[in-house]
Amino acid sequence: MGPELSQRIERIYTDERDRILATLIGLLRDFDLAEEAMQEAFAAALAQWGGSGIPENPRAWIVSAARHKALDRLRRDTAFRAKFPDLQRSIQEADAKESEGNPPVPETDDTIADDRLRLIFTCCHPALATEAQVALTLRTLCGLTTGEIARVFLVPPQTMAQRLVRVQRKITEAGIPYEVPPEASLPSRVDSVLVTIYLIFTAGYTASAGEFLLKTDLCTEAIRLGRLLASLVPQQSEPRALLALMLFHDSRRNARTDSEGDIVLLEDQDRALWNHAAIQEGVELLAGVLHDALRNGTAGSRYSIEAQIASIHATSATPQDTNWPRIAALYAELRELAPSPVVELNEAVAIAMAEGPEAGLERLAALERSGQLANYHLLPAAQARLLDQLERWPEAIDHYTRALALARNEPERRFLNARLDRARQLNSQSPSYSSNR
Repeated sequence: MGPELSQRIERIYTDERDRILATLIGLLRDFDLAEEAMQEAFAAALAQWGGSGIPENPRAWIVSAARHKALDRLRRDTAFRAKFPDLQRSIQEADAKESEGNPPVPETDDTIADDRLRLIFTCCHPALATEAQVALTLRTLCGLTTGEIARVFLVPPQTMAQRLVRVQRKITEAGIPYEVPPEASLPSRVDSVLVTIYLIFTAGYTASAGEFLLKTDLCTEAIRLGRLLASLVPQQSEPRALLALMLFHDSRRNARTDSEGDIVLLEDQDRALWNHAAIQEGVELLAGVLHDALRNGTAGSRYSIEAQIASIHATSATPQDTNWPRIAALYAELRELAPSPVVELNEAVAIAMAEGPEAGLERLAALERSGQLANYHLLPAAQARLLDQLERWPEAIDHYTRALALARNEPERRFLNARLDRARQLNSQSPSYSSNR
């Protein structure tokens, strides 16, 4: 087998893996068996296609080969056969039809889409814990290894392997259906899928810990899932709103850190490095979402409001062009629709940018008194920055120190350390500072 064939098969694996796995899980009703059979089928392809050539429909070849591999295991393993008697019968019936010259109905784009949609809703079933939904989605739909998922959750690979086994067992034992929900419950179920996709994106956009600010592979996979969901349920506007939101944020990927991996603030980023094609796609998606809302007389939704905020940043030619009053108003809408202390934090920062640091500090002080973000480093970091702008160095030093104690991501720690050192230096140069001035 030459390197060219190997590369072509690797490309087929990359392009078709989720479609093939979704089809096999639908057929076999077992995640582990489906993945094992798929891997064996690709191994067989490596051995056979060198002589026979790549078939006209390689995906169908892999699915058929994997089905046979699953049947072979059922024949070999008595315990496994007892566990899946219906599966053995259905596979044998399919094989009998093929041997009689009546192959199963070939896959169409619609049946493949249905399989993938069923798999998304199975992975994100509300009976599963949110963490389990994210982990299972990363494993089955994104193809991340157990070790890669373990690093996302900051746990040992063995721990993550056990969690994945447990969640797959729960799907089987609880009888979680491998199906698209009925139309009446679709909106609420789509929301759980969107939450999972956004959590994956967020985990990549700013890593919770470690040496790097970004985990670009997670951002890429979340956007891919967002595209998939938007294409599978085109009548739903929220997937398109989330996709637009992720595109706006991800468009700044190349400008968010410098060559040393250190943070570059939004106002200091080289906007020529932004992905303007992604921004344009986000603008078009958001325009369609807002048009649908206007036509249907519906209010703004969480993701559409967040996407509007992100679009203002993404489409501003310079930092000075940013419409901060509009951003603050949108955060106020978001706070009413989906209240959270993080939304209040972002609203306070927007108010500071629109009305001045004192106004922002007043809102942040109220949020601090609530105790809701006691362990969130971005609250004292935001306070420190506003105090910095007001040249209230001792208070800024105190808040930078508190933020640094809470931060776990190394680029963020380096950024806060640099700001802390700067504040200390400026404070030392202002001995006559008075807290009452």
